[in-house]
Amino acid sequence: MQAGDRIGITGMGVICAIGNNPDEVCRSLRGGVSGIGQVKYLETRHRDLPVGEVKLSNAEMAEMLGLQAEKPYSRTSLMGALAVRQALREAGIESVEGKRVALISGTTVGGMDVAELYWEQLKRGENPENLPISNECGRSTEEIASYAGVKGAECCTISTACSSALNAMMVGSNMLLCDKADIVIAGGSEALSRFHLNGFNTLMILDKERCRPFDASRAGLNLGEGAAFVVLQKNPKDALAYVAGYGNRCDAFHQTATSENGDGAFLAMSDALSMSGLEPCRIDYINAHGTGTPDNDISESHAIQRVFGDNIPPVSSTKSFTGHTTSASGSIESVICILSMREGFIPSNLGWKTAMPGGVTPTLGVEQARLGHVVCNSFGFGGNDSSLILSKEPATLALPQQGFDCDVAADVTIDKVEDLPALKEFVSPMESRRMGKLMKAATLSALRAMKEAGIADPDAIMTGTSRGMLETSNQFLDDIYANGEELLKPTLFMQSTHNTIGSAIAIRTKCHGYNITYSQGDDSLKWALEDARDKICSGAAGCALVGLYDETSDDVLARTIILKRK
Repeated sequence: MQAGDRIGITGMGVICAIGNNPDEVCRSLRGGVSGIGQVKYLETRHRDLPVGEVKLSNAEMAEMLGLQAEKPYSRTSLMGALAVRQALREAGIESVEGKRVALISGTTVGGMDVAELYWEQLKRGENPENLPISNECGRSTEEIASYAGVKGAECCTISTACSSALNAMMVGSNMLLCDKADIVIAGGSEALSRFHLNGFNTLMILDKERCRPFDASRAGLNLGEGAAFVVLQKNPKDALAYVAGYGNRCDAFHQTATSENGDGAFLAMSDALSMSGLEPCRIDYINAHGTGTPDNDISESHAIQRVFGDNIPPVSSTKSFTGHTTSASGSIESVICILSMREGFIPSNLGWKTAMPGGVTPTLGVEQARLGHVVCNSFGFGGNDSSLILSKEPATLALPQQGFDCDVAADVTIDKVEDLPALKEFVSPMESRRMGKLMKAATLSALRAMKEAGIADPDAIMTGTSRGMLETSNQFLDDIYANGEELLKPTLFMQSTHNTIGSAIAIRTKCHGYNITYSQGDDSLKWALEDARDKICSGAAGCALVGLYDETSDDVLARTIILKRK
């Protein structure tokens, strides 16, 4: 690995509620045109909930990609492929043959929209043979590569809820710095589905009007959908923008709520600034996570105030344009940041009228702005908080030199349901009753491994899972079709995300360090282990907890490996 490398963004693609390409998105931003409105394409009884839908049908997107229109496609994969094609075209890459190419995508629901069709037919007693169960996140990334024509790309999927896409861009930048790829296509894609519309609705955080981030009257978020990808290359001759720094930390507070002082967000922004070598006063704009929920906006405000003190740069959330595109939000908002730097403007925080007590006051837009360095924030369930700094001018990045080695300090596997009662050594019966079988197995495996390794808490947590919390997700789908999208259980949704386990371990151990979840089928553990070794060998962590956690209807597999620096 060489010091002083530049990671440039040489191409970008985006499709969301305010445009089907970067130019359309830019016009909507400058014109103050929101894409949030009544649901059109998603079949749901919640017609009263405004959403930010992409203004294209599946058939139209399939035709744009040259795919057979009659086949059922996931919107996640279709949108992702369109964004990848745009990014490659702008980067001037017609062929990736002979290159080491990685496609890194962030998603949480994956192909859940197609899985819902399968579930619906199954519940009607039909035989859905022609519909694949495609809610495995890794499958959607493989479909994006196939539909976009990126042959031979190594696929990697990040599933850390709403910070997924930003984490994908960080993982991609690390790969280039470590000389593991020549070209990285990184971003995220997420389609609206009944699963997560109803899930967020059970948490009572959806607004029935257009969201108003950072406003005193804010009442919740509007869900959106979309995709954005960027082409990352090392030391390019020219670039749209440069990656100047990044940080990922865990709030380690609650599975869905944020801590009052925004500890995870504060640490993520601080790490990004430290990596960039920039003083806080050099930041010209913050694209906030800004969901419009009471908890998030005050927590993020406190984190921003802790980092920037009395010199807070202009802040705005663009979710009142696009809706909250969940796992894709980090890459969509990174593209918005690049457009803002290129065109010289700051997007408005649409809908803001009244300052909230103790919070930041967002901008209503600035024209003729000179933006040299911008911060983009993305925060996910479980307190998975990420921050990225993009710079207009070339910025050099250097990871710590590889000077360490690591050993396996513990390797504990739980693969029998009969072993789960042993969890009582670590967890009370009351708490255990609230856990599904995979969470029990993972917790038992992790705590036994930590005890064996002699550590109270790890420096970093890397999780691998192919299907995530399958039992919980299936129970929530059952509820949706049994109860007609009414009277659903919020606890099932809270525990359904793929990063639930990694977050739960962090919350239990108060680990505020790096936290990431890989979901790429049989390669999930490989990605997690490789990441852990890189962090330890570079000196970024002294020990790491690496887990492989998966389940079927009958079996469970929870393997926890503790790596320690030699």
